[in-house]
Amino acid sequence: MSSSAHGVRARARIEVTAAIKEEARRQLAREGAAKLSLRAVARELGMASSALYRYFPSRDDLLTALIIDAYDSLGAAAEAARDAAADAGPVRCWTAVCEGVRGWALRHPHEYALIYGTPVPGYTAPDTTVPAAARSVLVVIGVLRDAHRGLGLAEPPLPAELRPEAVRMAADLAPDLPPEVVATMVAAWAQLFGLIGFELFGQFNRVVEDRDTFFRHAVGQLARTVGLVYPQQGPAAARGGTAAGRP
Repeated sequence: MSSSAHGVRARARIEVTAAIKEEARRQLAREGAAKLSLRAVARELGMASSALYRYFPSRDDLLTALIIDAYDSLGAAAEAARDAAADAGPVRCWTAVCEGVRGWALRHPHEYALIYGTPVPGYTAPDTTVPAAARSVLVVIGVLRDAHRGLGLAEPPLPAELRPEAVRMAADLAPDLPPEVVATMVAAWAQLFGLIGFELFGQFNRVVEDRDTFFRHAVGQLARTVGLVYPQQGPAAARGGTAAGRP
């Protein structure tokens, strides 16, 4: 077979794969991930089920592809937010990344639910999802790493009983950061997604009205929790001194 014929077949496969995933996302929006059906996707696309299985041998394979796409899309949003605020200082960069994550979730609620909502019964995500899932976390680690190397980080207090776990997490996630910071970062990252989940799934209804302002305040508090210092502070303040003008 000629190289041009191979190219046509490759492009056709890419186009059909994209169409399958797009229809699957529509099913996620209508029915939820637990009811995703290869037969229903094939029917909507006018394909025979046997033809669709050549692209995705099982429902779990299709779910995995959708999960990887969602994590990659979220990671790209976090990276873009970081890059746009790269010269604005660590706290503003942290805030921008958090707002980028929230903005992505509000634009893609069903994909957010797929990766951070209720687990799909009978599905276990394979290791192939890990690199995509790590992208947004690596952005946050990078913000803290830059702060640590520059203005400095105010190391949060760490209970003695938590130190062994904090040391283990630091070794796995960011060996160049203090265990105190890594343990608090993991907690702050979980709290960030709690804030987003509460907003996205309706728990803030009739509780929080000005959600943009509330979110910025909350992620500012999380920045303090992880030890980020403000632009007018220097390393001395990060080590426990005070700086005039701190908000």
